[in-house]
Amino acid sequence: MRDVHEDPKVRYSPYATQCNKQRRKWRNEGKIHVAVWRDTNRREREMEQDTQDGAMQSWFKVTIPFGRKYDKTWLMNSIQRHCIVPFTPIDFHYDKNRARFFVQDARAASALKDVSYRICNEQGRKILLTVIPSSIPYSVQNKFTAEQMEQLKLTMKKRYDVSQQSLDLQKLRFDPDLKGQKIDMVLNRRYCMFATLQIIQRNFPELSSLNLCNNKLYGLDGLSDVVEKAPQVKILNLSKNQLKSALELNKLKGMKLEELWLEGNPFCRIFLDQSVYVSAIRDCFPTLLRLDGQELSPPVAIDIDAPVLINPYKEGYGGSESLKNIVLRFLQEYYLTYDYGDRRSLLSVYHDEACFSLTIPFNPSDPDPNSLCDYFKHSRNMKNLKDSFLQEQLLKHKKLDIVDSLSVLPKTQHDFSSFFMDMWLQMETMLCFSVNGVFKEVEGKSQGCVRAFTRTFIATPGSNSSLCIVNDQLFVRNTNPDEIRRVCPIPLPTICSSSKPTLSQEQQQMVQAFSVQSGMKVEWSQKCLEDNEWNYTRAGQIFTTLQTEGKIPEEAFTKMP
Repeated sequence: MRDVHEDPKVRYSPYATQCNKQRRKWRNEGKIHVAVWRDTNRREREMEQDTQDGAMQSWFKVTIPFGRKYDKTWLMNSIQRHCIVPFTPIDFHYDKNRARFFVQDARAASALKDVSYRICNEQGRKILLTVIPSSIPYSVQNKFTAEQMEQLKLTMKKRYDVSQQSLDLQKLRFDPDLKGQKIDMVLNRRYCMFATLQIIQRNFPELSSLNLCNNKLYGLDGLSDVVEKAPQVKILNLSKNQLKSALELNKLKGMKLEELWLEGNPFCRIFLDQSVYVSAIRDCFPTLLRLDGQELSPPVAIDIDAPVLINPYKEGYGGSESLKNIVLRFLQEYYLTYDYGDRRSLLSVYHDEACFSLTIPFNPSDPDPNSLCDYFKHSRNMKNLKDSFLQEQLLKHKKLDIVDSLSVLPKTQHDFSSFFMDMWLQMETMLCFSVNGVFKEVEGKSQGCVRAFTRTFIATPGSNSSLCIVNDQLFVRNTNPDEIRRVCPIPLPTICSSSKPTLSQEQQQMVQAFSVQSGMKVEWSQKCLEDNEWNYTRAGQIFTTLQTEGKIPEEAFTKMP
């Protein structure tokens, strides 16, 4: 019998199909077509041949399109279960809407290719994985010499308490031993955090307590590998950093924390209620027993797979206290990200098939410069809109379209104290609620203008006792004088000397808002705005630059009680 490769009438198709099917034959115009899979070893050899460059020889990049909507722990556990070769993911992170990580093993890369389309999400849709040869990930590239790495290891050993199995890395950048060797350890830089975690993995495998206090961390992407590199950590101190969103903690899901310190981070001031704050943090770390030094009640075991919000026949129509806390936490986290973060990161709170629409009571002939012209082209008023094409275009369908639409709306600052919230329909698998309040535009030609809004959400149960939005309707209008006066109900203390003119009401509001967002004391916030001629955006940019460079003294910031 002739070898199939030698038969001119046989077409060999090594990757003829994505599906895992057995060999099959069919006849077509006198030719026999055979679709088979190459053996694993052959594919591994090919992948290695594709990476002949020494720098690229064993690194592979794994990408999950639209992976941002998946929880990291669930995604990685699912991939590990389906991959026949054990692997260690390196530098897992989200890049726009994609999830991405690297592996340093050709056998694992080959096996990961076979995982593609074998994992299904909650809607039963198969998840795609792409695996391609890669250069060494930037975060892994060692920017330090061997001598510098040795010095870093010695410095960390000095900070390690063997009896407590604890490592104190607070203010690591300013360690005199590192400064003396001109080693700039900025833990916001991913390669610095990677080098730190690498030393922890190799030298402190039993580490149970990690202190990263006072390192000016504004993101936790680099720290996400701590789950794999320091799995024994039970106590984590992230206090007095610059984390502006509780959503950053999602990057550490999978840690079995019993104690966590977060006080002194900007996002902590957003939570108006301690129980909501505790509930939000416990969603990420269900085993948590102590938060900011306070003992917590024992965690309650909840079957998160059961899609139940509340039984409307057992609770009053006003809703249970726990349900109210879920909604309040959702609103606080949502608007914190909406106002101060990247609105595209709201992708995770919307259902794949969610809908969103915006409506305004706009009068095109209104000469008022504070009119809602920035919202007009997005408004979907079915009473006046006759064009069926526009009706369809202005209804944002699918979560990607929704977050893209939200991202182009004016930048805002919502006043949480103005919120009125109502839950008007409760079912076991659906919750309808609305929120009314006011917000201020903080950029553009309408900067400083105050708007009123009503927003109606229809949501279903999400993972970890969260909510998943399936319908979102926003109504925006101009405010009346009473609503404007209620935007800043707490009077701003006088902060100017007799040699300076009294601040206008608008300037006082700007100072208060800047103080809340920056964390600086009122007098420092006023000085920053004055130095930038009361241009709020420019003042914020200057503040961010100086803060990153470490040029703002500690006494400028409000101390947490």
